[in-house]
Amino acid sequence: MLSRVVKEGIFMKNLFYKPKGAWAGDFIPYYKDGRFRIFYLHDWRDKENHGEGTAWYQVSTDNFVDYKEHGEMISRGKINEQDLYVFTGSVIESDGLYHIFYTGHNPYFPQQGKPTQGVMHAISQDLEHWIKVEEDTFYSPNDIYEIHDWRDPFVFWNEDENEFWMLLAARLKEGPSRRRGCIALCASRDLKKWEVREPFWSPSLYYTHECPDLFKIGDWWYLVYSTFSERHITHYRMSKTLNGSWIAPTNDSFDGRAYYAAKTFSDGEKRYIFGWNPTKEGNRDEGKWQWGGNLVVHEIIQQPDGSLSVKIPDTIDKKFSICHSNTFDILEGNWIIKNKEIFANAKDSYAYAIAGDMARKCKIEGNIAFDENTYSCGIILRLQEDMDSGYYIRLEPKHNRLVFDLWPRKGDCPFAVELERPIRLEAGQPYNIKIVIDDTVGIVYLDEKVAMNFRLYDFPKGKWGIFVSEGTAKFDNIGLWVE
Repeated sequence: MLSRVVKEGIFMKNLFYKPKGAWAGDFIPYYKDGRFRIFYLHDWRDKENHGEGTAWYQVSTDNFVDYKEHGEMISRGKINEQDLYVFTGSVIESDGLYHIFYTGHNPYFPQQGKPTQGVMHAISQDLEHWIKVEEDTFYSPNDIYEIHDWRDPFVFWNEDENEFWMLLAARLKEGPSRRRGCIALCASRDLKKWEVREPFWSPSLYYTHECPDLFKIGDWWYLVYSTFSERHITHYRMSKTLNGSWIAPTNDSFDGRAYYAAKTFSDGEKRYIFGWNPTKEGNRDEGKWQWGGNLVVHEIIQQPDGSLSVKIPDTIDKKFSICHSNTFDILEGNWIIKNKEIFANAKDSYAYAIAGDMARKCKIEGNIAFDENTYSCGIILRLQEDMDSGYYIRLEPKHNRLVFDLWPRKGDCPFAVELERPIRLEAGQPYNIKIVIDDTVGIVYLDEKVAMNFRLYDFPKGKWGIFVSEGTAKFDNIGLWVE
């Protein structure tokens, strides 16, 4: 069956892509001829007007700033078909033909004694027009694995074994319910018939391992997967061989709560990771996190010990080329301003200084260094006229973490729930901070070591500034940039 293809769209101006009138999730990247072809699950969130289910759509980019819409690639099936929901998968090229392996999900099938999920196949000669090969659909064999969890196929060519391997998000039939999650393994010679084998990795840690992904840099293999057992987050593990053991690094994630189902791809030189920043219910800071949102791309950096960190892609960083005149008004505390350096001394108090209004789309960048025993310091975002309400990016040296906070907030918690990132913070060392904001989407990068996505709903505008709480700090070359 040939999927319906919507007319190609224009280049989009949203920095963090989201389809007009809809939302996106589970991005599946592929690189060809100088462009990233990014497939994704398209969610209307409007069953009454758009019907039920999700389809695969595609956008492409060569800079992560401008996106071209290519429309629908794999259409939703009917209510009585396996792929009412076209869920996550992967793209691979073999002998001049492109293959998509994806999840067909139908929540009504268990009532009919059928599996909820099956692995499905589509082919294309141009990455634009896809034909479903429905006879290639296959299911969990129901001996080792549970029958209804069989999704997110990731396919790659295993040179050592001279065959294609497929990794799947699956669950074992036996064991504690919350620890049956595993990554299943299937193998094929022809991309049509698949042999189901023993699990690729079954650590008895999680309910499931969603959206598995695998790649190699140098001597290290990296296994990427997302979980929702303890928290919603994308993890990775490291190994020198495909046989394991899979080692957990000190910081085993690329981002925080507001970044999920991330998958990677390389342009031949650099590797990037593609995830989504979720929206919140009711477009409120206190709303519950929702499925789907905006595309966010990080560049992956391999550290000397083999562990991974992320940084802002250069093309996004350079997009903000105009520096605003940043004159700080001292509102509280002892400050010394000397050229491009700003010093604050608040050893037993709070000090803050405010610059101008924030643009809807902007980047704030600078270096922050703090003295020993400093409790916290950082950046204020969208501060309101009461000089109290707003958002805060806070370095907490005593706890070795970066957090996102807002004020006022409800609940007995020290910062916005789950929005924290671990990083070793040492006194006297300058840390480069970059904060990118586009409307409600925000990302902070610290020292090319950690990144953290967040949302800003309740305060759509305001001023920005800097602060120190119970300590001393120096802010160097701190400023706001726009396009």
